[in-house]
Amino acid sequence: MDWSIQEIAKMAGTTSRTLRHYDDIGLLTPTRTGHNGYRYYDGPALVQLQRILLLRELGLGLPAIAEVLRRETDTVKALSGHLEWLAQEQERLARQIASVRQTIDTLKGDGQYMAQDMFDGFDHTQYKDEVEERWGKDAYAKSDAWWRGMSAGDKQQWKERSQKLGSDWISAAESGIAPESAEAQDLAKRQVEWLRGIPGTPTAVPGGDVKGYVTGLGEMYVADPRFAANYGGETGATFVRDALRFYAEKNL
Repeated sequence: MDWSIQEIAKMAGTTSRTLRHYDDIGLLTPTRTGHNGYRYYDGPALVQLQRILLLRELGLGLPAIAEVLRRETDTVKALSGHLEWLAQEQERLARQIASVRQTIDTLKGDGQYMAQDMFDGFDHTQYKDEVEERWGKDAYAKSDAWWRGMSAGDKQQWKERSQKLGSDWISAAESGIAPESAEAQDLAKRQVEWLRGIPGTPTAVPGGDVKGYVTGLGEMYVADPRFAANYGGETGATFVRDALRFYAEKNL
C-alpha cells in the first residue's frame, strides 16, 4: 500500500513542495512515480518522513538530518531514542501545565500560592552535576546565584538572545561560508561576549583561561548531541567549533 504526495502532505502537516524538495536533495525518495507524474510513498518511506520531522523538531537543519539518517541506520533504535526523549518532554510539559494551572487558580482566588510548585518543570539545575564536574562547584554556585537573581524579564531577554545567536549560527553554517570568514568571526565574537556575561566561567574571571575554555566548549558542542542540536546538529556544531577556534587563536 502507498499514498500520494498530497495525502502524505496532508497527514504530516507539511506541503507537497516540501516533500518534493526532500526528494530533490535525496532526503526522502518516493517509492514510485505514477504515470501522471505524482509521487507515491509506502510504509518505510513514511517512517523515514517521521524521523525527518522528529529531527526538525529538535532544531536540526536539513544537512544535519541527512547526516543523522546516514549514520543511524537502525531505525528501531533511533526511534526508540526519540521516544525516550519525547516521553521526558511529555512529563516535563505535564508538570509545567499543572504548575501554571495552579497559578491561575491562585490568581482567581481559588487557591493558595505554592512556591514549591510554581516552578515545577522549569528546572535550570538539571546540569548541576555535570557543570560541577567540568568546571568546579564554585562555577556552578556563581552561575546559579546569577540566574536566580535575575528578574523574569531579564531571564526572557537572555533566552531570546541565546536563541537568536543559535539560529544565526545555523543560518551561517547552512549558507556555506567559511569558519574564518568575517561573518563567522563576527558570530564567534558575539559568542564569546555572550559567555563573558555568565558568572563563574573562565571568560568572566580575570586571568581565566578564556582561550582554552572557548576552544574546549567548541569541542563539546560537537561531541555532545544535546549541545550540537542548538547549532543544527553535528555539521553546524563543527562549523561553530572551527569558527571559535580560529577566533580564539587570533584574539584570545
